[in-house]
Amino acid sequence: MTHHEAVMEVLTHPAVKKNPKHWRAWRDGEIRPDWQLISWVANDNMLARDDEDHTRLRKLVSKAFTPRRVETMRTRIEEIVDGLLDDASEAAASGSGGAIGLKEALALPLPLTVTGDLFGVEGDERRADLQRLIFNVFDQSITPEVALATHLEMQRFLGELVARKRVEPGGDMTTALIQARDEQDRLSESELVWTLILIIGAGFETTMNLIVNAVRALLTHPDQLRLVLDGTHTWSDVIEETLRWDTSIHNIPLRYAAEDVDIQGTVIKEGDAILVSYGAAGRDPGRHGDTAHEFDITREDKTHVAFSHGAHYCLGANLARMQLAVALPKLWERFPGLALAPGAMEEIPSIVSKGLTELPVLLKG
Repeated sequence: MTHHEAVMEVLTHPAVKKNPKHWRAWRDGEIRPDWQLISWVANDNMLARDDEDHTRLRKLVSKAFTPRRVETMRTRIEEIVDGLLDDASEAAASGSGGAIGLKEALALPLPLTVTGDLFGVEGDERRADLQRLIFNVFDQSITPEVALATHLEMQRFLGELVARKRVEPGGDMTTALIQARDEQDRLSESELVWTLILIIGAGFETTMNLIVNAVRALLTHPDQLRLVLDGTHTWSDVIEETLRWDTSIHNIPLRYAAEDVDIQGTVIKEGDAILVSYGAAGRDPGRHGDTAHEFDITREDKTHVAFSHGAHYCLGANLARMQLAVALPKLWERFPGLALAPGAMEEIPSIVSKGLTELPVLLKG
C-alpha cells in the first residue's frame, strides 16, 4: 500500500489483521524460522495482536508509558544532549578539520541512552549488546543464520533483564511493565519480553534515524534551514515535515487480509500479506500535490502516518518527538555553521528503516 488514502483505509479496516494466523503462507508453513523479517511476524506483543487481545495489551502497556512519565525524561534528555555535544566538540577539535560522524556522535547514543535509562538497561556492555541486536532486527542484509540467532538472543537478553528487575525493581519502565495489571489480567512472561522488544527496539532505531534524516534534510536544503534559524518557522515544523518527507520507518511488515477486502478498487484476497509503506504515503501527490516530493517546512498540510494510525498508533511518538525537539535546536545553537563534510552517505540496508550508515558533518561555531 503506497497511496495515502489506501494506507489510511488499510490501517483502519476491520478485516485487515496483524496476527499472522491470517496469513496463508504462515498457516501453510512456508515461512522459515530464519527469515530476515521473522521478528516482525513471529512475536508475542501488540504488533501481532488484534481487536480485544490488542486492546488488553495496549491498555497494560499504556499504564507504564504515560505522558507524565515521558515528560519526566526531558531534563535528562537535555543533559544527555549537552554531554554528547561536548564530546563531539572535543572529538572534532582533536580530529581532522572538525569533521565527525553525527550518527555515531549524537543520533545513536541519544536514544540508546534514553532507552537504556527508561528501561533500566545498565552498563555500556549491555547497551552495546542491545544496540547490536536491534541493528540486526532492522538489517535485511544479514544471513538467515544471523537472523535466527538474533531472534533468539533478543528474547534471552530481555528475559534476563526482566529477571533482574524482579529481584531488584526500580523506577524504570521494565519494572512498571512487570507490575502493570488490571483487575482481571496481566502481561504473561512471553508478552512482557516481546513488549520490551517492540518498545525498546522501535524507540531506539526510529529516533536515531529521524535525527539523521532531519539533519540531512536541513543541510541539503539551506533555504529551509534559514527559515527555522531566523524564527520564521519552528523546530516542530522541521520535525513534522521530516516525519512526512523522510520518516525513519518506510515500510512496516506485515498486515493480512482476514477475508477478501477491496482497498481503493483493488481486491486483496483472504490470506494475502500486505506491506504498508508509510514513506510512500508521506510523498503521495494525491495528498500533498505536485510538491509532495519536496522538503518544505512551510507547507500547511504536513499530514503523515509515520507513527501509524488507528489502534496501532505508536505509543512512543511523544518520546521520539521530544528527543528531536531537544537535540535539533541544541545542535545548531552549539554549531550554527554546521555543514556536510566530504564522504559517502550510504543508506542502511533495510526495507523497514530509512536512514544512513553515517552522516559526516563539519562542526562549525
